[in-house]
Amino acid sequence: MGWVQMVLGGLVIIVSMLSLIKFYSAGFFLRNEDICREFYGVKDVYDGFDIRALSDRVGEVLNRMESLQEKLELEVKEMEKSKEALDRSNITKLEYKKYLEEEVIRPLYSAQIALRQIRLPSVEGIRNLTMNEEPLINTFVIEEIRKYITSKENRIGKFNIYGTERIHNTIGHACVLHKKELEEYMDYDIGSYCNDDWNLAQRLMVNGCDPLPRRRCLTRASKVYQKPYPINESLWRLPDGRNVRWSNYQCRNFESLSSKNPKRGYSKCVGCFEMEKEKLKWVTNSSLPVDFLIHDVLAIKPGEIRIGLDFGVGTGSFAARMREHNVTIVSTALNLGAPFNEMIALRGLIPLYVTLNQRLPFFDNTLDLIHTTGFMDGWIDLLLMDFILFDWDRVLRPGGLIWIDRFFCNRKDLDDYMYMFLQFRYKKHKWIISPKSKDEVYLSALLEKPPRAI
Repeated sequence: MGWVQMVLGGLVIIVSMLSLIKFYSAGFFLRNEDICREFYGVKDVYDGFDIRALSDRVGEVLNRMESLQEKLELEVKEMEKSKEALDRSNITKLEYKKYLEEEVIRPLYSAQIALRQIRLPSVEGIRNLTMNEEPLINTFVIEEIRKYITSKENRIGKFNIYGTERIHNTIGHACVLHKKELEEYMDYDIGSYCNDDWNLAQRLMVNGCDPLPRRRCLTRASKVYQKPYPINESLWRLPDGRNVRWSNYQCRNFESLSSKNPKRGYSKCVGCFEMEKEKLKWVTNSSLPVDFLIHDVLAIKPGEIRIGLDFGVGTGSFAARMREHNVTIVSTALNLGAPFNEMIALRGLIPLYVTLNQRLPFFDNTLDLIHTTGFMDGWIDLLLMDFILFDWDRVLRPGGLIWIDRFFCNRKDLDDYMYMFLQFRYKKHKWIISPKSKDEVYLSALLEKPPRAI
């Protein structure tokens, strides 16, 4: 039986080496230019093709084959050392079958599948297009990701409603830096329930893998989900905790998210889940001059503020107060240790699940108001802040207002951040700087976008 194992092991090694020789003869170990000459005889055929991704995938397959070869060679050497013991061993056929399946056949099959999934450049693509139509296709192994990022040609063969011949699904460019996590996120059974992994998705998003690919699985909901409270009750009432899946939070209900709980699991917007405190914001006078009142802000543009964006960390209280003035506000939110999105939605308001990485999903010159508090503070890189502010300027209509609410930074950095806000030459309705601590200051401002009729 031992000699049979050695013979089979040797055959596997020979097959592996022959496969590698065949792979080499096909030209895959040539330089980038020579690969394309080998297959197509033209130099510029790979323009736009991700040669690096192809090389990485080939290297991945070779590593698998090499690992399998080393494992088999090691087994053969061990057999050589203990020939007498092998002759006396009583290994069963079932055990031998299990060894072949797990240690030989499965790794070979995995390597074979990885090879078959590699897409090479094709000059004669759909309507004679080049390989530009399949970016990143050789970067990922999970089939569901590959299906998602493959362009989808219109079934009728004509231009679609958008005026294009095909649809390209998008993912964030940084997804290639988090390949393992993304493949874990996209590894599921189609049509079945998704894993309870929103925290993995959010981690990918904040690290630049944004937008994420769509998934074809069913989102899980709370097993004891209840009807939301009516809108006349929900705005200022703590929601029913049974409507949230708490498995990825430290707390297990809304009541335990109180600022008095040191193990609440979040540090931004402390007290946001305490409705009695939230009711006082923007409607009662504060001891700080940087706190503006909603009534005073709306009085600057009576009847003109109808729709807007609240960009920050919170539970929707600003949107709730503005709703009482017939103003519709969309609130950005990330679940940073607590169910901020669920809280906003259960109050009957609109959460927008976006990160700082994203371009705002609004058209140019459409919003009346952008309010920001508690999110963009002195930690933010100046260049990143510049891109964000220009995007806000893009979506804000002429005559619209930016409300900077309690922005704080180090006193020595104040001039840099002031320039960021003032570079757009907005009209200053309010502009107040107040000390926060010995080394930090608050800045609150109300700025109006000029017409720019060009």
